[in-house]
Amino acid sequence: MALVLLGLGLGLGWGPSFTSAQILNPQAIVQRNYNMARVAGTWYSISMASDNLTWVQEHGDLRLFVRRIEHLGNGSLKFNFRFRVQGECVIVAVVFERTEKNGEFSIAYQGQNKLQVVETDYRLFIIFYLHNTRAERQTQVLALYGRNPEMSPAFLNRFEQACRRYGLSSRAIIHLTSQDRCFYNR
Repeated sequence: MALVLLGLGLGLGWGPSFTSAQILNPQAIVQRNYNMARVAGTWYSISMASDNLTWVQEHGDLRLFVRRIEHLGNGSLKFNFRFRVQGECVIVAVVFERTEKNGEFSIAYQGQNKLQVVETDYRLFIIFYLHNTRAERQTQVLALYGRNPEMSPAFLNRFEQACRRYGLSSRAIIHLTSQDRCFYNR
């Protein structure tokens, strides 16, 4: 009986092997006309990539681990992040203001930033693209967030394809799943 329950739990996505329940459905992927209210909820940082790795490496300005995204009444997005400062987990909330383009947001932080949704299925993953301009220097950052703290290889491959579309090689990708010390060392 215990074996049947274990098999049922794993099949439903519970337990350590829940990534097996994640199936990338290309027909469910949205790449425009986003319903940003559906983006709201719990997310986990899976991978990041940048043409300036100092932004996303250990101690980088954007080495943040997402916890929640809220869709605000004015259409803006509020991100709740955690990161470690001197060994302690710190929570920070950041609001990206809605622009006139669907799926695009802006914020002034370390220069001017435009955040765009690249694609999502709302249910399992979302890929964001951030373009930063600071003192005439341009930086690109892509982030893969998942509804679960780990994702199947199909989603990681999808993220790598998105990175290539923005001119970033696989060497520019940092996998964050096991590096979120605020999540794994509670």
